[in-house]
Amino acid sequence: MEVILFQPQIPQNTGNIARTCSVTGTDLALVKPLGFKIDDKTVKRAGLDYWGDVNVSTIDDLAEYLENRSAPFYFLSSHATKPYSDVESHIPQVTAGFFYF
Repeated sequence: MEVILFQPQIPQNTGNIARTCSVTGTDLALVKPLGFKIDDKTVKRAGLDYWGDVNVSTIDDLAEYLENRSAPFYFLSSHATKPYSDVESHIPQVTAGFFYF
């Protein structure tokens, strides 16, 4: 499974999601542009000692990235009109999937 954050702006929120990815063994991808730096110096200063335990990548072109993936996609947004709980899915049975926030 992979979590993809679309142009994240708040480093603390991204850090919280990265911590969850670390614990669950989930990959994290960040779609550029980012609202903050993720270089070693910045990550260490922020106290993200778990950052090295997360497989973090960056994406320049989300459309191109999605075209090259075959797993099911689930897009989540705080602006959605349909609750995520109303979506018919087989998430417990999914072995690979992508979640976008």
